[in-house]
Amino acid sequence: MLRNQRTDWVSWAILIAITLFLAELLLFHGGAIFFLMITVGCMYIGRKRMPKMSGTALFWFGLISFVICLFHMVTFRLFLFLFFVYIVIQFAQSKRTPIRIQPIIQEQSSQTEEALFQRTPLLQNTFFGSQKTPEHVYEWNDIDIQVGIGDTIIDLSYTVLPKGEAVVVIRHLIGNIQILVPYEVEVSIHHSVIIGSLSVFQRSETKLFNETLHFQTAGYDKAERKVKILTSMIAGALEVKRI
Repeated sequence: MLRNQRTDWVSWAILIAITLFLAELLLFHGGAIFFLMITVGCMYIGRKRMPKMSGTALFWFGLISFVICLFHMVTFRLFLFLFFVYIVIQFAQSKRTPIRIQPIIQEQSSQTEEALFQRTPLLQNTFFGSQKTPEHVYEWNDIDIQVGIGDTIIDLSYTVLPKGEAVVVIRHLIGNIQILVPYEVEVSIHHSVIIGSLSVFQRSETKLFNETLHFQTAGYDKAERKVKILTSMIAGALEVKRI
């Protein structure tokens, strides 16, 4: 219960911070929106041109300019102040009511403990950088990742999908996603994008703006092995093709 309450407080804090941030941009510093878009564009273009010197310089220029712009905003500094106040309050409360660790007394129970195994995910959450599945045979695990700025490549030809429905969930801020699918695997695709493009087999959309799209191969519902792809991004391209 306490954990749920803390999660609710954090969610509300983030929502209020975003609301204040947008209010300051729209009501007091409208020009800052344009400047922030330029800095994000510099980071994206610079990231695409890396490791060239021009790309590296452009990326870091955009990142530093973005941070400087944030620190010049009153709402952002207010949010940082409230965040540090919250940390101090939590620290003071932990001092007043320290956690007591007591030895655990094992008791006989009629219930059998359930075996729980931790599996290593194929891909990790990243804020900057590109990643791809191994270029050799690997064991399949469902994918559920979040990516800030970068590209993601998933090649399903190096693995054997289990019977049933395999799931790939990718949430991108800025970047491209490429998924390579064997011919014998049926596919369902749910894609949401603010600005970008899409290429799914023979279907191509070059100018997407605030779109949600769903594609499904003909034999998906009855297929023994199939993959469900759920992707969302602010800006970038999605490519799904057969190999």
